[in-house]
Amino acid sequence: MLSDGVIWLDAGAVFGLVPKIMWQRVTGETNEINQIPLALNCLLLESDGKTVLIETGQGNKDFEQTRRRGWEPDHGKLIDDLARNGVRPADVDIVINTHLHNDHTGWNTVQRGDDLAVTFPNARYYIQRGEWEEAMDPNERTRATYLPENLLPVEAAGQIEFIDGETQVTSDITVIETPGHTAEHASVVIANGGESAVYLGDMIQHQVQLERVAWLSAFDVLPLVNLETKKRVIAEAIKNRSLLVAVHNPFPGVGRMSAGERGRNVWTSEAPHAEAPTQATAAAD
Repeated sequence: MLSDGVIWLDAGAVFGLVPKIMWQRVTGETNEINQIPLALNCLLLESDGKTVLIETGQGNKDFEQTRRRGWEPDHGKLIDDLARNGVRPADVDIVINTHLHNDHTGWNTVQRGDDLAVTFPNARYYIQRGEWEEAMDPNERTRATYLPENLLPVEAAGQIEFIDGETQVTSDITVIETPGHTAEHASVVIANGGESAVYLGDMIQHQVQLERVAWLSAFDVLPLVNLETKKRVIAEAIKNRSLLVAVHNPFPGVGRMSAGERGRNVWTSEAPHAEAPTQATAAAD
């Protein structure tokens, strides 16, 4: 596992219609402006001789804006974390974006002086075609989170690999459709040696949303679709004993679901271990 750090988001938005008196029992206190910390967990893999990076975090292009708001950014750490694991941006062969919101695509590009460049110059960026079309024509609700500076330089460089629906990227890695957070949201299944893991993307923003599937985020564009997606993915994960990788759960964000009493599922955090379902898993600090 790799980390781009932590972002702070409004807790009321994270939990949507769920009253504060309920979600505060699982999150604890918020900061002075009602925000909670959300991790930015990315996944580094080696498969079929290729170095694969799933998600690129928030990045560092918003540092000036963040400081103007009065606090020091605690994100933008992905490139340093890659370096600690012996990986340079030029070493990455494949980048997978589950969707194109700014906290999942921030390091797609990097600011160099007055110009923007592609961060991973030798990579193919796997993006759902429908998600790209939504990002290129956002509405009033989605405009603030689809940032052209994270996307257009990759298109200009000719590095996008548009995919449509379920797509096998390598022999171990398959992108699957998991709509709800956005209409074309995707997740990533890693399967090898009879074991599997699922990188969830933004299907959830907090682990309790796996345990209580009716707890939906205000960030979900299609909340009732996301409800059905979660139920399906959770049932499959329990059946297959799959590891789940949750982007915004506290680092490293890895755990499993099990069936609990009265139909309520239970999330159990689990540290990554040496024997993972691919040739190389993300390395924790």
